[in-house]
Order: sequence, then structure tokens, then C-alpha cells
Amino acid sequence: MSLLNRKSRFYLLSFLKHDLKASITVFFVALPLCLGIALASGVPVYSGLAAGIIGGLVVTLISKSQLSVSGPAAGLTAICAAAITNLGGVEIFFLSVAVAGLLQILLGVLRLGGFTHFIPSAVIKGMLTAIGIILISKQVPALIGYDKPDFWSNELFNIITFKHVFSNMDSLYKHSSVGVMLIALLSVIMLYVWKGTLAKKISFLPASFITVLFGVLLAFAFKHYLPQLALMPTQYVSIPAGIFSQIKLPRFDAFFHNIEIWRNAVIICFVATLETLLSIAAIDKLDPYNRITPQNRELVAQGTGNFLSGLLGGIPITAVIVRSSANAEAGAKTKFSSFTHGIWLLLAVLFAVPLINLIPYCVLSVILIRTGYNLAKPKMIVSVYKQGREQFLPFIITVIAILFTDLLIGVLIGIAYSLYFLIKHTYRAGFTMSEKTEGHIRHINIDLALNVSFLNKKKVMEMLDGLPPYSVVEINGSNSVYIDRDVLEIFQDFKAKAHQKHIQLILKDVPEVETIGLH
Repeated sequence: MSLLNRKSRFYLLSFLKHDLKASITVFFVALPLCLGIALASGVPVYSGLAAGIIGGLVVTLISKSQLSVSGPAAGLTAICAAAITNLGGVEIFFLSVAVAGLLQILLGVLRLGGFTHFIPSAVIKGMLTAIGIILISKQVPALIGYDKPDFWSNELFNIITFKHVFSNMDSLYKHSSVGVMLIALLSVIMLYVWKGTLAKKISFLPASFITVLFGVLLAFAFKHYLPQLALMPTQYVSIPAGIFSQIKLPRFDAFFHNIEIWRNAVIICFVATLETLLSIAAIDKLDPYNRITPQNRELVAQGTGNFLSGLLGGIPITAVIVRSSANAEAGAKTKFSSFTHGIWLLLAVLFAVPLINLIPYCVLSVILIRTGYNLAKPKMIVSVYKQGREQFLPFIITVIAILFTDLLIGVLIGIAYSLYFLIKHTYRAGFTMSEKTEGHIRHINIDLALNVSFLNKKKVMEMLDGLPPYSVVEINGSNSVYIDRDVLEIFQDFKAKAHQKHIQLILKDVPEVETIGLH
């Protein structure tokens, strides 16, 4: 009993000293991201808040990760927006989110959480870069205050293609706002000034929260002191007063009638799982206690969160590196910090909706552009380029393929191209050959690689056929872990040819196999 009391006191003191403060910091990071990601995904803002609350309260309880924080992820915004368009409504999209959660649970139960290790890092970096580019591009309408639909296909795209260029420029001018653009510009400056000066001194107030607060104050000042720059109501976050009565539940009647539900569920499952596993791997490295998160248990936790989020009208959830790293930097010790941040989000939805509705959309876009920039940093792209064409080509092909198709097809194209490089190198790297001459006799030493597969057959046959007569040839398999039977049969068949060419053949640690003649 005394042991239990000591343990309880330890967790209570740890919570009061570390986790409570960290949870407030994470809340200030999570709130604008929940709103902004909902905006970028094309869903009502309560969908982002619902996902944040479920990520904090439900996923945290099931997960064994002590520092990771879950919620809506910027990396899925492009997928969500495209899925809603393809499916024809958010109610059907929510069904895809719920199915994606069930698929994640299945992956965890079947212990398949390690599948991400088979995806080349260049493809993963390409995927994140493409997501960052898409995320940044989608913020243009909110940045200029354009509040009409079809921004890209109507006004901007037609200006670029010179189709009805003057009428579309006039429309763009009428539906844009100087006040919005000014707030966005000043918010960007504030964001970088804060990060460069006061962020380290006042670490419990994250830059995203300060930027949102600064944007709210600017909008208030414009409204009351510079009415010509005042924002229109459609340019603010709009959460209805009775938020829970406005929730749109998934349309279960479409479950068996629309195959696109399953296709989008697979895409959401794949990307959410990938982002989660990459995030927890990164956060485990920041953990001062070197605690390792079980991957399969994490998939069950994330799957449960996504299933509930889909059922309650929320967007997809992942473990998020931005929130998690903020949690670690704020000094969190246990997962009570993540759980408590979920409570703060719930209290904000219940009691602070009027305050949240003061936030201009353009400020959220500034935060999302910063998030997109972090995903597609030019510095990272340059570093991949410096690693050589074998890393850069799969990377840039993945980026281009995603931008011109969709995320799943783009990643598959990137993986296929990486496999091409793998096969190409496997074909080349079956052996190494060295030669020396003693008197008039040529001594040729052939060292087989660690793995010699059937892909090396043609190269091995060409090499053996090119060996000069009256030479001494040693084929050394001492360093080989695996030699394909097809290659072993080629060595056995070559014995007769070597005798005819007066080649002294020495096979060292190369197993003998019985060759079967074809008649």
C-alpha cells in the first residue's frame, strides 16, 4: 500500500512540476493547428477540434508513448480535400476515416507496424515535401482574403491561362481584401521576430499562439479604428454556438455502394500510419529516459482514435511531430501532459467558442504555410541533392508524381523507381574480380558478393565466358551468405567449359549442386 502511495505521489508531483505546464504549451500549439488543418482540409472547424480532443483523450490512454501527442495532421490535408471532392460530401468522407481506423487496428493486431521500414527514406522525404508544397499552395485564397469557391479553377487559373483574364482579375480584386493581406504579412513578420528574439526567453508561449493572438488584435484594431481595412465575417473562423448539434455523422448507407470509400480509407490509413510511425521514432530519440514506443500498440491506439473521429465527424488523427516536439521541449515527463492538453481543448470548445471565432482565417494560413515550409525545406531538398542521383532521383520523381496524380499513386511510383535502382545495383554487384600475372600465367580471383541472386545470372555468365584460356581462376564464396541455386548451376556447368579452355578452376566455399539436363 505504501509503495502504491509513493508511486502515486511521484506521478502527482511529476504532473504538477512538469506535465501541467507542458500541457498548456501543447494546447497553445494544438488549438490553431486544429483550426487551420480543418480549414485546409475543407471541413467545418469543429472536425479539427473533435480530432484534437479525441487524439488527446482517447489515443493517449491506449498508447504507450509517453511524449507523443496526437491530433489532426497537416500531412493529410491534401488527401482530405481531394477525398471530399471525390466522394461527394463530408458525411461519406467521415466514413472513410472510420474505415481507415479499423484498418489501422487490423495492422496493429497482425503486428505489421514495421512495414514502413521497407519504404526508402528518399520516397518518404519526397512524400513529405510534396505534401508541404500542396499545403502551402492551398493557403493562397485565405492569405488574400478570397472567400469564394473554385479559386484555382476560376479566377487564378484562368488569369494564368489568359481566359477571360480581365473579368477574372476584376473578380479577384473585388473578393480580395487589403486588410487580410496586411494582417497576413504582419503576422509572418511577428512569427519570425518572436522565434528569433523572445521565443527562448518565454518558452511556455509558443510562436503559433503568439501569432494568432497578434492577428486577432490586428483584426480588432482594423475593425474599430480603420474600418476601411476591416475584415468581413466570412474571413473569420466560424464555430456555431451549438457546436455539438451541428455535428455531421457519416452516411452509413453509402458503405457498400461506393468503392471510393475503401480506396480513400486505404490512402488515409497508409499515410496516417506512416506519419505516426515516423513521428514516434523521432520523439523516442528526444526522450531523456530512452523509452521506446511499441509500434503495433501505437497503431491500435491511432486506429481507435480514427475510428471514433470518423464516427463523430472528425478528420484523421496521427501522432504529430510538431505537437510532440513542443511537448518534449516544454519538459513533459509522462503522457499526462498529452491527456491534459485534450482536456484544455474540450474546455475551449465548451466555453471559449466566442473567443475562437475572433481568429481570422489568414492567420491560420500563416501558421500552415510555416508548417508546409518545414515539410518542404529548401535546405532538406539541397541535402538530398548532395547525396547523389540515386537518392535525389527517387525523391524528385516521388514529388512530381504526387503533384500530378495523388499521394498513393505518387508514393507507389517512387517505390517502383527505387526498386529499379535496387535491381540495377544488384545486377552489377554480384562479384568483384581482380587479376595478376605470374610468369606467363594469368591468375584471376573472383570474390562473390554477400548475396548473389538470380538477377546476377546474366552478368556471371558473361564474366565466365570472357575468361581467357590457359589461366588459373579461383571463385571465392567465403563472404557470401546466400548464393542462388541458378548461379550455382552456372558454376557447375562451367567446369566442363573450363576444362576445354585449359582453365584451372578452383571453387572455394561454393556449394556443389546437381544440375538437371533439359531434354
